[in-house]
Amino acid sequence: MDTKKIVKDKYSHIAKKEKKTCNCSCSNKSVSETIGYTKEELQKVGDADLGLGCGNPVAFSSINEGDTVIDLGSGAGIDCFLAAKKVGPEGKVIGIDFTEEMIEKAKANAKRGAHNNVSFILADIDNLPVKNSTVDIIISNCVINLAPDKNRVFQEALRVLKPGGKLFVSDIVLLEELTEEQKNDKELIAGCVAGALLKEDYISIIKKVGFKVKVLNENKSISKTQYQGIPLESLLLEGIK
Repeated sequence: MDTKKIVKDKYSHIAKKEKKTCNCSCSNKSVSETIGYTKEELQKVGDADLGLGCGNPVAFSSINEGDTVIDLGSGAGIDCFLAAKKVGPEGKVIGIDFTEEMIEKAKANAKRGAHNNVSFILADIDNLPVKNSTVDIIISNCVINLAPDKNRVFQEALRVLKPGGKLFVSDIVLLEELTEEQKNDKELIAGCVAGALLKEDYISIIKKVGFKVKVLNENKSISKTQYQGIPLESLLLEGIK
């Protein structure tokens, strides 16, 4: 099964508004407030809010003026634009996404919002076109669960971060094993569930790669509000190189 193709096709459709959801309830704009975005933030980002996240990693981050920030799986740009305000004109934010339609949408949103310190690159998050030790902060919102090789994603994150650099990730993790049927369900693969790991395994991978890990927040209610009661949670953590 080509997981990347399943995910890319689904988010291509979402970007083109051919589909309004990723087959969980997470594409409802009203959900964005429940996962941590303020009304003011959502008003500022406009069309960049597709309701596809499971948290607000920028709100928990330690982004400073002048920082270089990378967003893994940037979508239409919502977290990039929020980070751009924090880094200021001397900093820069780079959004990475492997869906052409999302990159096009994000670039249009950046132009519309005059976000001159934000750029977007078409690439896989497990093979970043970024030099070693050049990034201050990495953020990611409900995306790494979609990657087939999560170990490689975190290795790449460690590689591009400067010594002392930080990773702020909001992601779906499982609290119980899925059934084989669920693991092979294409809608659940694209919907942030079937490719998710057990929480302990997810954290273990990040630690083994070389990060010091601190759990910042756990949202178990998201299971009922967005994922039809599947035993999972939204985990927000900090990783320090």
